[in-house]
Amino acid sequence: MKVAVISSGSWGTALAVALCKNNHQVHLWSRSPEYTNQIQAKRENFRYLPGYTLPENLILSSDLDASIRDAQLIIVATPTQFIRGTFEQLKVLNCKVPVVNVSKGIEIGSLKRVSEVASEVLGKDHDYAILAGPSHAEELIQDMPTAVVAASTSDSLAKLVQDAFMNQSFRIYTSHDVIGVELGGALKNIFAIAAGAIDGLKLGDNTKAALMTRGNVEMARLGSQLGGNEETFSGLSGIGDLIVTCTSQHSRNRRVGEMLGKGNTMQQIKDELGHSVAEGVTTAQSAFQLAQKHGIETPIIEQCYRVLYHDLPPGEAIAYLMTRDAKQERPHNA
Repeated sequence: MKVAVISSGSWGTALAVALCKNNHQVHLWSRSPEYTNQIQAKRENFRYLPGYTLPENLILSSDLDASIRDAQLIIVATPTQFIRGTFEQLKVLNCKVPVVNVSKGIEIGSLKRVSEVASEVLGKDHDYAILAGPSHAEELIQDMPTAVVAASTSDSLAKLVQDAFMNQSFRIYTSHDVIGVELGGALKNIFAIAAGAIDGLKLGDNTKAALMTRGNVEMARLGSQLGGNEETFSGLSGIGDLIVTCTSQHSRNRRVGEMLGKGNTMQQIKDELGHSVAEGVTTAQSAFQLAQKHGIETPIIEQCYRVLYHDLPPGEAIAYLMTRDAKQERPHNA
């Protein structure tokens, strides 16, 4: 079938290549005609995914109308803080095609999940799915075995996404829990920044294991209070995505944290990483505000927020977490 992939970042590109390998007609859309022409000439996304030759059957385009015309599926890989604009463009084009979101975050200001933004802009009846789980573009594009989950309230759409992507190196599970899968994918980025800070401070494996375990508790606590299924956070978009993002050399979120742990300021990090500054930075603000709004105790998220937005040294944040009142290890106790 024809599939349009919107946004030619690393993840959008890797997913487009995966779809090409399954013999779909794939259009990869980029906002910049100039960059589209450069990718076309080199057959390489040299800015976001250098070193990998793009398949000849991948169609590159900067014409959104042509890209989505007659498509049966639209993959939206736009960063979360810009995704509302993408949906508004689709609305102007009177798009009725099912949308599959693959970005991970919570909108600043509105504190809305991507499915809520899609419903608001495209209409509550517009078919929507999210694809999330432990996956890095640099590995998927090399056919390294990868498993993720497609969540939708529509069984037929979840199955369509599963069938479109699944092959011997890319395994797709389905779920009804859109809220849980969205929040798992978004929240884990915050803890990956914390894990990176632990690496930057050279605090070792014990510290990171404690962070990941208690971070998963906070993900499940906040996610279930916001309508997700607590079991989802023990799955691919929860603990699975948390593990890979906290430990991988490919993780931009972990890299941001590592630089913080080494004493860099957020401005220095932004200057060095440029377009690669991670979504966990904005998600920390949105998640902290959501937790405050709903009266949910999330001490690690709160400390990450203070490190990122109030210049709290990471070492002081860890000291605070380690000296809090003693607790029982149960999900409803912090």
